[in-house]
Amino acid sequence: MLNSEQLLHFIWKNRLYNTDSLKTENGEMIEVLEPGLYNENAGPDFFNSKIRAKGKVWAGNVEIHRASSDWVRHGHHKDKAYNSVILHLAESIDTEIVNEGGRIVPQCRVVVPEHLSNNAEYLINSKYSLPCQNFLSSIPKLKINGWLSFLTLDRLERKANDINNHLNRFNNSWDEVFYVILSRNYGFGLNSEEFERLALSLPYKYILKHSDSLFQVEALMFGQAGLLEEVIEEDYYMRLKNEYKFLKTKYKLKGIEGYVFKKMRVRPVSFPVIRIAQLAALLQKSGRLFSTILKMKDYRELFNYLQTEPSDYWQSHYSFGKSSAKNKKMPGVASLEVIVINTIVPMLFAYGKKSGNEEYCTRAIDILETIKPENNIIIREFIAAGITPANAADSQAIIQLKREYCEKRKCLYCRYGHSLLSVDNVIR
Repeated sequence: MLNSEQLLHFIWKNRLYNTDSLKTENGEMIEVLEPGLYNENAGPDFFNSKIRAKGKVWAGNVEIHRASSDWVRHGHHKDKAYNSVILHLAESIDTEIVNEGGRIVPQCRVVVPEHLSNNAEYLINSKYSLPCQNFLSSIPKLKINGWLSFLTLDRLERKANDINNHLNRFNNSWDEVFYVILSRNYGFGLNSEEFERLALSLPYKYILKHSDSLFQVEALMFGQAGLLEEVIEEDYYMRLKNEYKFLKTKYKLKGIEGYVFKKMRVRPVSFPVIRIAQLAALLQKSGRLFSTILKMKDYRELFNYLQTEPSDYWQSHYSFGKSSAKNKKMPGVASLEVIVINTIVPMLFAYGKKSGNEEYCTRAIDILETIKPENNIIIREFIAAGITPANAADSQAIIQLKREYCEKRKCLYCRYGHSLLSVDNVIR
């Protein structure tokens, strides 16, 4: 449903009002020098605005409501945070308003153009999952690419914030955070939660203690995953089980339940046991994996390093106790690209931000621009609507656009939405 106050924000921010009609209730003309910065938090709607009135320049904040009486209804007349408001905008002026200090706040009535209201109503109430899918092809290529570039960075910034939250949880240990995020992404969506639970149940320090033995790392990981609870008369399985029993007691570990891992409609090469075996081999390969990755300069070097074979047993098995034709069980190209996109790139970007070294941020973006675009239902939907990503940086931007704007119907805050809403004709 269209929020009229949000539409007024949109009009003010993008200067879509009729300048000749921008007058106070006393008939004084208002010239907008700077609309200000939109505030998503508590306080006035726009900060650092500048207007000219009565021949003077006024600097301060702007508040916007559907009706001027909302000022009192929201308690702004008692809030010192609103004493800095230099102009109050409303669709309906139905009362005089004063701030907490008793000063009368100038007001302007803003008229919403009918075509703009109709266009916004159409987009926000669209029956399509992409509200503007019938009009995307009409948006200039320059604007398409500019918004995608912004969204790529926006997505990386959001992921960096999530990583910072993890750092707070794990005492600023980049190795531990990398281990947890890497493990989660080895669940490849279907088992992401389960793989994260596995990592959280097995602190990385125990992986490091046994990084000289793939067998012991496997014992720890399969045991903590609850996958060594069956009775299987097989030498390799029994040795893993006995080793885990010893290590579990030594480190006072408590594992998760093996039945939580899902494998319905999953190809054998992607069974949870295979993914855990692949992850174990990668974790054992390097003492401190994240430190090793920080030293890698390009995507090809990184990709080659991640191509790790699990132990020999898994070359002829898809599950414990059941042999299969022998073949290598390395992660495929598409799987490794997912790991790089969702683990390596965000970690590099977050590390660059946190350390103040922009080289890592640049490297993260360069890697995304090297990888071909992802192929999923969201990307295919945008391709059908006329936006074809050139690389993984674009496809990540499209995912951000879909989840943060299209699904939330935030057309008023989207540059594509702005482009369509700004036209004089009614879109249909």
